[in-house]
Amino acid sequence: DREGRKEILLIHTRNMPLADDVDLDRLADITHGFVGADLAALVREAAMRALRRLMKEVNLLESEKLPPEVLEKLKVTMDDFMEAFKDITPSALREVVVQVPNVRWNDIGGLDEVKEELKMAVEWPLKYPELFEASGARQPKGILLFGPPGTGKTLLAKAVANESEANFISVKGPEIMSKWVGESEKAIRMIFRRARQTAPTIIFFDEIDSIAPIRGYSSDSGVTERVISQLLTEMDGLEELRKVVVIAATNRPDLIDPALLRPGRFDRLIYVPPPDFAARLQILKIHTKGKPLAPDVSLEELASKTEGYTGADLANLVNIATLMALKEHINKYKDPKEASAHRSELIITKRHFEEAMKKIRPLGKEEIERYKRIADEFLRRAST
Repeated sequence: DREGRKEILLIHTRNMPLADDVDLDRLADITHGFVGADLAALVREAAMRALRRLMKEVNLLESEKLPPEVLEKLKVTMDDFMEAFKDITPSALREVVVQVPNVRWNDIGGLDEVKEELKMAVEWPLKYPELFEASGARQPKGILLFGPPGTGKTLLAKAVANESEANFISVKGPEIMSKWVGESEKAIRMIFRRARQTAPTIIFFDEIDSIAPIRGYSSDSGVTERVISQLLTEMDGLEELRKVVVIAATNRPDLIDPALLRPGRFDRLIYVPPPDFAARLQILKIHTKGKPLAPDVSLEELASKTEGYTGADLANLVNIATLMALKEHINKYKDPKEASAHRSELIITKRHFEEAMKKIRPLGKEEIERYKRIADEFLRRAST
């Protein structure tokens, strides 16, 4: 646990020249799932980074011993520990962990209400456990994100895992389905067992409708029914989920078995809508940051013309426009070295964006209305 990890870190850093900014309490907080050997490796790797930094100042070919004044400079900093932390995978999570991209709330444009809901449901209970305990508030066990494809459901799950400093286990629905009897249920059971061992952990089920459809309509020899039963048992069974939150994403919420949508399973149902004008503008600003835009490119005008575009569509729009500008620049100079030498002339113009818009099919008004109707019906059905 946290206190055990801190004690192990104190032992391994006992004779190390630590800088003043090294916070072992902070390191103990973020090393969920680390066993003793992992913590020893973390300390060793941080020390090696400090040594490599020092070696740049010393020519070992000229002297066999390090001068005392150089040795006095040797300090292992918090940055050394944080860089080493990125390279070490916790032993307990080695089979199932995925690298969470460095996604922050600021990297996701719009969706302010959805972000606030996720902060309250996931981030706050993990960051302020004493306040939750004192107030008697209960953390939801499961959160279902639903909405049109490309609106940022997966990105939101990764951002909340990053911001709450929790371990992140990603489960793609079709991957756990097996033709062998009992294997699919075993996979679910092992995922939850590993999550309990390495809590706080967020389990993310992508495309959950593929593994938890409405029971009674499937022709797969009862595999999905047994998987749903296992999910229900894990989420709301005798063994309590402590500091483990399940987040699921789907664009077909109407296909999910109703038993999963009861309190104690997926407590929060959050609709992730297509971005409005302000959100589209924010998304375009994020994706065009640092890009060489021509003066004739107006992001406000682009945001107004891209109604029906999802976050993924807007990211693709910027990428296609950039590739078009790149193609013109490369064709202009032919020689790769010459094209690279004149890279300051590479500019993305309004014309590139207009051409890129012809290649992307946004969500139509009828399609958006259909998703709204599905969302309203789904929320109404789940609340009855």
